[in-house]
Amino acid sequence: MDSLVRLGMDSDILPSDAQTTHASAANGPVEQKDYFVERNGVRYAGTHLIIDLWGATNLGDPGHIDAVLREAAIETGATILHGHFHHFSPNGGVSGVLVLAESHVSIHTWPERDYAALDIFVCGDCDPYKAIPVLKRGFLPERVQLAEHKRGLIG
Repeated sequence: MDSLVRLGMDSDILPSDAQTTHASAANGPVEQKDYFVERNGVRYAGTHLIIDLWGATNLGDPGHIDAVLREAAIETGATILHGHFHHFSPNGGVSGVLVLAESHVSIHTWPERDYAALDIFVCGDCDPYKAIPVLKRGFLPERVQLAEHKRGLIG
């Protein structure tokens, strides 16, 4: 297992107290929050953005990618629980994920093609569209392709 840890970059940042503190039975019943959202009369679990960046830069640098995705996740209003990024070779691509209290952000890069495939899935009050300007600043893509999918759609 140690060899796997050395291959990638694990986050040392711990979840916020708000995400890890639970009321005990002595404090009385804990109210269960429904993290589904309702917008324009539609109820669903969350919004999943599929994002393709073409003509992008800095796609072979796991440290840079980690920093940009962290800023993007925070901008959406999400809470980062854990991150892991793997660099395939000194000049190769990066695959990585940020696990969020509200779901996840993932990336797979092909620096030789100046291409990155990302997805951002968040639930609750988070807004994944707020990540787009951060991604544009961080990777300077010539073109962005974007698709949205509402997850857990209720009638």
